[in-house]
Amino acid sequence: MAEEPAAEIQLLRSQKVKLIEILRADADFVLQHADSRCLLSLYDYERVKACRVPSEKVTDLLDHIIQRGPEAARDLLELLNDKALQDTFPMLRFIKDVQVNTLSSVFSLQGKGKPSQKRKLASDLQETITSKKICNKGSSLVTEKQLMIVARTIGKSWREIGILALGVPSVKLEQIEEDNSGHVLRVFAMLRSWRSSQREKATAAHLHSLLSQKDLALPPESIDSLLETD
Repeated sequence: MAEEPAAEIQLLRSQKVKLIEILRADADFVLQHADSRCLLSLYDYERVKACRVPSEKVTDLLDHIIQRGPEAARDLLELLNDKALQDTFPMLRFIKDVQVNTLSSVFSLQGKGKPSQKRKLASDLQETITSKKICNKGSSLVTEKQLMIVARTIGKSWREIGILALGVPSVKLEQIEEDNSGHVLRVFAMLRSWRSSQREKATAAHLHSLLSQKDLALPPESIDSLLETD
């Protein structure tokens, strides 16, 4: 008989449609987080990045992770439980309960382990989820919520800030201005562009340091939210 797929693989397959629906809202953000944790090879990263349709990009990402096996699937599940991802995609919070239930049911179906072992499995999983989060202040990748809070505090000098502090090309700023009608949305799009270009370096602390430069004249309190933790 063919060997049963690992529990993590089964979970990703069973929730694949729901995950695509949730994560396609910002597929690039998910991809950058996955890349920062080395969940993809450079070749696979470039292939997924080249996809222009968000839902297809997420589909390709999930397929690559599943193909890499249980360890990669486990790492992705850890990422999906990360605070930065759950803040950006609140609907992801379902994954923790599904994860425990799936692993427990798989052990039950396979007849492996006593009830006490199953309880220990669930307990260990919960510990892993809570203990493996990035805990240094401001060291996690900046979230959409944080970017929007900052965007609301930046005034008419947003183009200068984009060029001088964030290194966003003027051509990109012109494109952002054409694509977005409101001021806050333009600043938000600029910050997202910076985040995408920085990949794993796009931490809240890094953005805070860039926006803290004296010549930008931004009030400290306007960007202090980047260093706050819940």
